Amino acid sequence: MKIAVVILNWNGQKLLEQFLPAVMAFSEEATIYVADNASTDDSVHYIKESFPEITIIENFENGGYAKGYNDALIQVEEDIYCLLNSDVEVTENWLKPILTEFVNNSETAIIQPKILDYKNKAYFEYAGAAGGFIDKYGYPFCRGRVFNAIEKDNKQYNDKADIFWASGACFFIRKSVFKTLGGFDQSFFAHMEEIDLCWRAFNQDLKTVYIGKSTVFHVGGATLKNTNPKKTYLNFRNSLFTLTKNASGNLFLLIFTRLLLDGVASVMFLFTFKFQHILAVLKAHLSFYKNLPTLLKKRHVLNQKTGYFKTKSIVWDYHIKGLYRS
Repeated sequence: MKIAVVILNWNGQKLLEQFLPAVMAFSEEATIYVADNASTDDSVHYIKESFPEITIIENFENGGYAKGYNDALIQVEEDIYCLLNSDVEVTENWLKPILTEFVNNSETAIIQPKILDYKNKAYFEYAGAAGGFIDKYGYPFCRGRVFNAIEKDNKQYNDKADIFWASGACFFIRKSVFKTLGGFDQSFFAHMEEIDLCWRAFNQDLKTVYIGKSTVFHVGGATLKNTNPKKTYLNFRNSLFTLTKNASGNLFLLIFTRLLLDGVASVMFLFTFKFQHILAVLKAHLSFYKNLPTLLKKRHVLNQKTGYFKTKSIVWDYHIKGLYRS
């Protein structure tokens, strides 16, 4: 079984200089690709000069994470795709437990390794941690990270576990599954497109698994920081996209409740003087209404399976009941 490590790059020469050497040193099982999203810096020149053995795929435009990978992976022939952020430090033997799982368990479609914080290596990283789940209203959370409560890595998640979604920071998927699912939804551009893909996999009875014996360290926010209103816009908008396409049950009631919860979030932004983020939520809702007819068409051709959420409301559990806090 052959594996391809595909790193999506956009003007990330400094990140490539920092993290590519470890990828090259510890990925002898894989073919390494860099998919460049029409960078305007010297990224491509740097790779050609420093790592001529790397295959470069040059996309014609910056289509974000979703379109960038969809365009690039057409040119990748290996059986397994590893979609790796350019701000991830890999570790020795990180690929072996992943390949073992894919070889031994044909029902496993998608895998995420343990993701720790590059800037504080004793702790889990926000985007993925020890595997993702979702609540009824589309709020994602992870083992090892719920909102801003982030756990220290005490080897409590050195296990194998079924999860609902795998982080796009380090995302393994069978090529056959990626093609069957139709790849990422390009309307997302970036953020939560991996959750949408995993949800579509779940709705087709495909399994997503966490493998704690494989470890990587993620910088996080290297492309778009949490304080950036554009990230708020994409997260709120794409969460509504994902719910509309994939959630089961009474969609009207579900979306109405979620919109109310978004309103509560906007009030919290108001009290913390984050006025640009309030505007970002408003723009997210307007984009959602504009795209609703298309989303409903997509919903019509997809299966919606019950039992997708681990808890009814992670917001209620965390903020009101005080669960998951250290």
